[in-house]
Amino acid sequence: MPIRVLLADDQTLVRASFAMLVASAGDMEVVAEAGTGRQAVDLARSARADLVVMDIRMPDLDGIEATRLIAADEDLAGVKVLVLTTYDTDEHIVDALRAGASGFLVKDIRPAELLDAIRTVAAGDSLLSPGPTSRLIARFLRAPDASMSAVGGPDGLSERERQVLTLVARGFNNTEIAEALGLSPLTAKTHVSRIMGKLGARDRAQLVIVAYESGLVTPGEV
Repeated sequence: MPIRVLLADDQTLVRASFAMLVASAGDMEVVAEAGTGRQAVDLARSARADLVVMDIRMPDLDGIEATRLIAADEDLAGVKVLVLTTYDTDEHIVDALRAGASGFLVKDIRPAELLDAIRTVAAGDSLLSPGPTSRLIARFLRAPDASMSAVGGPDGLSERERQVLTLVARGFNNTEIAEALGLSPLTAKTHVSRIMGKLGARDRAQLVIVAYESGLVTPGEV
């Protein structure tokens, strides 16, 4: 089954460009387009989207609040949100992750990277890329947030699980974790699932937040 994509952006030209790109991929389809955050929430329900590509800055309801509403809706439990950011000017990406986004994109990425990111997030895999992006996120994760209070810290994890959590926070996907630690991809995936269970984390986004807020990964690390 193709990945059902909802595009949410207040710029018609941007939506049209993304729609043409998504339509060119054989494994995904655009099921709806939204020009406001409120429309995105409504269409996520009515269009039965698998994934929402969500701009942050939109009228009526911004992308962060729209993401929060989607993540909080039990009927939309299977819907992933991939947030857009302008990187240099939009530093609300952490708020979006805390609201329930499963990943993010920078708007100046290459077309193939957008398609790969949609596939990755739809599959529940890696969240972010290492390097400057992770350092940006780390800087803004230092402020405590009540929404994370239900998620546990890494103290109860084994040494191997702490290693896996560190690599997740640095942007490694399951295959890369397996290669780095000399594991099979299935074993790496199992470790990630067990860590999520132990910490009560909803997805990999929360694992990244736990790793940074606990100090397991510090700003500036790649």
